[in-house]
Amino acid sequence: MAATTTAALRRTLLAQQAPLRTTAAATARRCYATDAAKTGPYNMTGFAKFNWEDPMRVEEHFSDEERAIQETARAFCQETLLPKVTDMYRNESWDPTILPALGQLGLLGPTIEGYGCAGVNNVAYGLITRELERVDSGYRSMMSVQSSLSMGAIYQFGSEAQKEKFLPGMAKGEIVGCFGLTEPNHGSDPSGMETVATDLGDGEVLLNGSKTWISSSPYADVAVIWARCKWDNKVRGFLVEKGTKGFACPPIKHKTMLRASVTGSIFLEDVRVKMDDSLLPHAKPGLGSPFECLNSARYGISWGVVGSLEACIAEARQYSLDRKQFKKPLAAFQLVQKKIADASTEASLGLLASLQLGRAKDAGTWSPEMVSLVKRNNCYKALTQSRILLEIFGGNAASDEYHCPRHAANLHICSTYEGTHDIHGLILGKGITGEQAFF
Repeated sequence: MAATTTAALRRTLLAQQAPLRTTAAATARRCYATDAAKTGPYNMTGFAKFNWEDPMRVEEHFSDEERAIQETARAFCQETLLPKVTDMYRNESWDPTILPALGQLGLLGPTIEGYGCAGVNNVAYGLITRELERVDSGYRSMMSVQSSLSMGAIYQFGSEAQKEKFLPGMAKGEIVGCFGLTEPNHGSDPSGMETVATDLGDGEVLLNGSKTWISSSPYADVAVIWARCKWDNKVRGFLVEKGTKGFACPPIKHKTMLRASVTGSIFLEDVRVKMDDSLLPHAKPGLGSPFECLNSARYGISWGVVGSLEACIAEARQYSLDRKQFKKPLAAFQLVQKKIADASTEASLGLLASLQLGRAKDAGTWSPEMVSLVKRNNCYKALTQSRILLEIFGGNAASDEYHCPRHAANLHICSTYEGTHDIHGLILGKGITGEQAFF
């Protein structure tokens, strides 16, 4: 009886495995040279040509629409922004034409549906940030703060009246936004927020406090201010418009990094705003709401820093081919090739990770831990590899004739803001172990 059962089971398993064996055989044939793939009389595989600018053929995974958006962003960035960047970096200047130009191309708040926004997917958004940061992290910061942090907060948490008032103008780049979360005494620890909101009982709220390292704040027309409400000790978001009495946004000058993006402080001294006009009504009280905005911005950073590293790779590669020492190009030395190969590897893997996260974000299967993993990895790898590539330039790395030194300096900030490498490690650690270790 047992032998009969065993024989029957074996026949069933063999029948089930037959299609798998056929598929496996077909796959195996694809792994080896066929008549169509032969190169001459020998059975050698005809490989695809390696493309150093896209080592893992990631571009093939973009839709036609995504590629078109990337090409539009790249053309604008290379033709319009690249010629400006050296002077803007030297002078820490603000160019009022940049945001309107981005808006005209539909590149501001691009994932938002309606209100004059393009309504594209998250992968397309990532491709836009990649092209902006290929020129300079400061340009990506301007776009990211406008799109993910300011417009994103209003779109997700604002009233319909607030959306209608601000979003169309912000999409055109005519209204500049900023996002006030970081404070002088509280960077990685926003739970210690000192900016407070007091309910005056007459339909108005009084805001007092300060924010620091706020991108675009000196030129912002509206600021998203996060404050701890005295009536229940919960953090809420408020919109404060330029010109409001007691509201000031002086620039922070003499930065050594991210100089093509204007950064400022925000001071709120007895700033009175109407509760109905200012409060973001759909933001759940607490830090979860600002963190939602940060998650989208962090996602964009993960793409952007890859673009920055790709720019460094391209420039270092060309420099190593042009520069000759000991009667041959630097590119012919093993140590130089290793530096470029390591950087290219990390850029390729980082791009694949961002693409996977973007697809998950579009499918609704993403999580904050996934964002932390990719933001943390890509920023750290881009920073580390760009610094190593500087060694190829030798003493010339001290000259702003080359872009790689500027990218390397900027990438320190990218690895720091919106969650440091270590903070994202703690977020991941909690996700992996279930234990929080922040304090």
